[in-house]
Amino acid sequence: MQNQRSLGLATTTSIVVGNMVGSGVFLLPASLAVYGIYSLWGWGFSTVGALLLAWVFSSLSRRLAKAGGPYAYPREAFGDFAGFLIAWIYWLSIFGTNAAIAVAFTSYLSTFIPVLAAVPLAGGLAAIAAVWVLTGINIWGVRAAGSLQLITVILKLAPLLALAIFGLFHFDPKILNSGHPSGSAFHAINTAAAFTMWAFLGLECATVPAEHVKDPEKTIPRATILGTVIAAAFYIVCTTVVMGIIPSATLAHSNAPFADAAKIIWGNWGDYIIAATAMISCFGALNGWILMQGQFPQAVAEDDLFPKFFARQSRRNTPAVGLLVSSVLASLLILMNYSNGLVAMFNVILLLATFFVLVPYMFCAMAEIVLSRKQKGSNKRPLFNLMLACLAFAFALWAAAGTGRDSLYWGTLLLLAGIPIYVWQKRRQSTLGGPQEASSRS
Repeated sequence: MQNQRSLGLATTTSIVVGNMVGSGVFLLPASLAVYGIYSLWGWGFSTVGALLLAWVFSSLSRRLAKAGGPYAYPREAFGDFAGFLIAWIYWLSIFGTNAAIAVAFTSYLSTFIPVLAAVPLAGGLAAIAAVWVLTGINIWGVRAAGSLQLITVILKLAPLLALAIFGLFHFDPKILNSGHPSGSAFHAINTAAAFTMWAFLGLECATVPAEHVKDPEKTIPRATILGTVIAAAFYIVCTTVVMGIIPSATLAHSNAPFADAAKIIWGNWGDYIIAATAMISCFGALNGWILMQGQFPQAVAEDDLFPKFFARQSRRNTPAVGLLVSSVLASLLILMNYSNGLVAMFNVILLLATFFVLVPYMFCAMAEIVLSRKQKGSNKRPLFNLMLACLAFAFALWAAAGTGRDSLYWGTLLLLAGIPIYVWQKRRQSTLGGPQEASSRS
């Protein structure tokens, strides 16, 4: 089947930036307030780590321009079982994150429609409606979803950049340093890096819809690096300005830190501007991740590791079944948690989803070492590449430790819970005389 390649550099980069710059940036200043100046160290470490990981994915995409991204590379390097575990945990992170982003979208929408905050069921239904509207757009076509992503990235970055520029005139370094974290400086930096790493999740997204990207060997690496650099600069400037305007004691309890900063800079009407910007940001991020929740299980199913129905496409060449199943699961998560409070649910999912994605990042860093040795002719700087891959792995491991014991505990249990599905899928293949592992990889 011939896929239409409709995603160019601008659109592919917007998918990376849009998936990273989502709902999290609007809450991060409050999460980081207690760490004060240490949060800048956390941003520094996570930015360097994100760029190392972006390099890993850029290098891997040149070696293997194949849909599936963070799953395809470990499978190529280590085999089906490792590939399945990565696919399973990454898929969990995608629809779980979509549920959280949809809830965050509804939270900002409640600024204009207060009943969504006053009546939990109304808020939950609004979040589910956002999921299904964007699911419909993605079923309509990849081009439509990509175009919407480019538009929302422009609309959401412009107001926040304006806030950062005007906020510099209100910035006070003493306020930035007013946080007093408990524990050692190392622990504060480690935890801050884990929180800020959440903001970089999505740097690998250009590699997932590879079969729809124009000239993927060049476009995907460029989009990955460029998108990561744009997002890093945006994050550091915007969050630092907010943390230098609002004292940490006040900021730590703020439900809308950017809106509070906008009030100080522009007056009460600034609250509505930032709320609208947050809605656009969440909407764009949700669109990008819903694109991923269809494309990703489709790629895994085509390799016979997920059930085959995930690979079915609509008449418009979109993975309609995968989109529908993932959105049903995201909707169930929202219904199960809407009464617990938006902020509490968001914080739990933040750290858990960060752990879920850091595991594939570690496997991909090691896959770069294995695949570079298989393709010795294309590996011009073997020692340099080995060093960068090892640094990327070490950073991902360190950041995973910063997500906390609960995330490590539940994340590991959910990872292992997928093993029976792998066994069932393999047993089904052997019964039907399916392809062997060796023949499924080039």
